[in-house]
Order: sequence, then structure tokens, then C-alpha cells
Amino acid sequence: MCKTKMAVDAAQPIPSPSTRSRSSITPKGSSSGHPKSLSSATSTQPPKSPVPHTGPSNSSDRISYNSNSGSEYRLDTSVATTSVSSQASLSSFRLSLPDNPQVYDFADIRAATNNFLAKRYSSTSSSQSWRCTLHGKDVIIFQRRIQKSMEKSELRAKLSVICRSHYRSIIKLLGASISGDHIYLVYEFVAGSNLSLCLRNPRNPSYTILSTWMSRMQIATDIAHGLDYIHNTTGLDINPVHKYVKSSGIIVTEPSFNAKICHFGAAELCSVTESKAVTSGGEISEEPLADSTPEWRSSKTREVEGVRGYMSPEFQLTGVATQKSDVYAFGVVLLELFSGEEPVRYKYDKATGNYRKISVIETAREAVECGGDVEDDGGVGVERRLRKWVDGRLRDSFPVEVAQKVMRLVLDCVHVEPDDRPDMRRVAGKISKLYLESKYWSDRVKMPTEISVSLAPR
Repeated sequence: MCKTKMAVDAAQPIPSPSTRSRSSITPKGSSSGHPKSLSSATSTQPPKSPVPHTGPSNSSDRISYNSNSGSEYRLDTSVATTSVSSQASLSSFRLSLPDNPQVYDFADIRAATNNFLAKRYSSTSSSQSWRCTLHGKDVIIFQRRIQKSMEKSELRAKLSVICRSHYRSIIKLLGASISGDHIYLVYEFVAGSNLSLCLRNPRNPSYTILSTWMSRMQIATDIAHGLDYIHNTTGLDINPVHKYVKSSGIIVTEPSFNAKICHFGAAELCSVTESKAVTSGGEISEEPLADSTPEWRSSKTREVEGVRGYMSPEFQLTGVATQKSDVYAFGVVLLELFSGEEPVRYKYDKATGNYRKISVIETAREAVECGGDVEDDGGVGVERRLRKWVDGRLRDSFPVEVAQKVMRLVLDCVHVEPDDRPDMRRVAGKISKLYLESKYWSDRVKMPTEISVSLAPR
């Protein structure tokens, strides 16, 4: 009898370490899910012997749960627990975000910029800026003028509202400092170059890193969703505006070539939307509006780099930035993106001997809307005019149908009447749809990369 029992015990499979770990979490008395042959074999063992599990070799693939009724439920962690882990990671990410924005001492700003004697970071910005290290972080400091004095408590209250926003297409505002009539805005440093230099590099005008249609659609999508977040998703009590939408204020990151919007929160902190005046030359004046005579009628002007050409007609008349004026500036940036040209340029006319103003809005409208679908202008149709208008460095490789839809949407954004312009939520949705259509076109016409051709002698 002893020999028979020893033979039976020797025939039993010895559980592996992974099997033991699975057996330890399997409730007693649960035998569902096991093969019939295995259950009959294990019935000859003593009751205290562990029941080997025949599931997958990876113990993390399935988890057994035993209810009070004795039934067993198996949960596929690859599907069912994904949302739980995502919620946990999202919660931990939210907890890692800084709650209190920094109100820096002016002495720290002076020390980081070497008493403002350090080399300016960008020569294309309308305000002075320095790249430096502040409190151990690589940052960019912008100096802007404020119209009225602001207490430290008021600045902290505004920052607590603005710095609550976090989005991948917006460069994060870390804090600020005030000294006299200037405010110093501290942003995180993002490696890359501004969109204006990516499109028009003075050292090599014939080259651009944005040499494909998909790269420019990616930039357009990032900017659209970033402005949509600022207008509709920040959760602020006011209707936030950006006011400084321009190609030199958009950073193209490396190496992914995504777009990030600069100067978020500057309009609210500087209080410029209520006191800026627009001069007769279409430039913004730093002088406050007078009580009797409109200041924008005077001849005193101050040029603001990158603003001319992006201001909507009502912004030029009133000097007040709105969400509709941001939509207008966004439309100008997209026209600049797809044409490669500046918003406004001047060309010498030999016949009259004067310089002729050329607007990218007017040239786009002529290319898309002139004549509709009927071929005119000497047999040149919409498709030919559009191919001629789009940046030649794309080498005529883009979906014409999608390009027409993009241009018609952009022309709606630069409509003269602000009420006829769409809001950014609608624009972002349409841009995303056109991006997917462009992606389908790109995948369909993509050249095979698995083959190579060599013309060298063998």
C-alpha cells in the first residue's frame, strides 16, 4: 500500500515557482477552468496539496477572483485593468504638477541675466528676452511693459489662475516678477526654432525643414488645438485671449517638429488689451488712450515686431484683442505656413516707380476664390492657381482637394467681419479631420523604402 501511494505521488507534476505563485492566489475549493484530466489526477493527492494551474506561463496575465458564492472570475489585465492603471497614472501626474506658481524676486532675475547684460536670446521678438538658468531650471525670461502697477499679492492671484493650465502645445509659464513698470515673465525653455525662421531662413532661403505637406499639417493641427485649449478649455472665469499669435511666437520643437505656442498669459498679466492704442500706421502704441482725443489718431507710433499683418481690422481700430482677433491671426499664420511668404511684403513696380503692397490674404483669395471651378485667366483653373500659390519647396507634392478645403477654412478665419469667423473649437475639429485625410493621402502615395537603386559600376 505504501509503494502504491509513493508511485502515485511520484507521478504528480511538481509545480514550478511561477505555478506556486499562481496557486497561492487561487482560492481553495475553486476547480473551474482546469482540465478534466488534471482534476482527476490531483484527486488522489492529499487535500492539502496545491492544485497546479494550467493557465498562461505569465502570472500577471490573469487574476483569479473568488466571490462569496465560490464562483471564479478571471480578469484580463490587458483589457480590463487598463483604465484603472491609466487613472492611477493620471492622478499621480496631477499630483506632481506644481500648485503654487513662482513669484520671483527681482534680485534673482538680475542675477540670472547677469544684470541684463547677457546676450539676448532672440532678435525677432518684440520684447527683450534672455535664456538663462533660474532656480536650477533652463528658462526664457521675457521683459514686457505694464500699464499700471501691480502688487505682489495681485500678481500671485493672477498667476495661480493662469499657471493652472497645462497643454502639450503651449509653452508653460513658470512665474513672473515685477520691477517698476516692467514685468518679467519666466517660461520653460523648449529646444527648437520659431516658425518664421523655419519658413524663411535668411542664410538659406531655398531650404526649409518643413519640406513635406504632412509636416505643415502637423504644425497647423498643433496650433489649432493649442488656441482651442486657451479659448475654451482653460477653465478660467474670463474669456482668455492670446493676443500675440504670430509665426515668430510659435516654436517648432526638435526632433518631432511639433508646434508650441509662446507668450501664453502675457495678455492677462500685462493688462495690454484695455490700454493699447493703434496708430494710423497699423502699429501698436504703448501710450494709454486719452480721455478726449483718440490717441490712435496721433502721429506718435511705436513699431511692434511681428504684429503688423496679424491684426484684424477691428483690432486695428479699437486696440482691444478678442478671441475673434486670435482666430484672424491664426488664419494669417496658416496662410504663411502653406505659402512660405510673409503676411505683408512690398514689391517694386517698375511701371509706376512705387512699391506695391502684397498681402498673403489677397493672394490666397485670388488663388482659391477667383473664378470658382471654371477655368479662367488664360486657362488657369483653381488647381493650377493653388499649385502656383503653395510653397514651391513642397515640390508640388500635396493633396490638392485637401489643400482647397484647408484654404477655404483659413479664408473664413480671416473674414473682415468678426461674427462671420468660426470659433477655434470648430476650426480645430476641421483641421484634425483634414489632417487625417492628408495622412491617408500620404500613406497611399508613400514610396517604398525597402528597396534601393545603385548606379555605381559592379
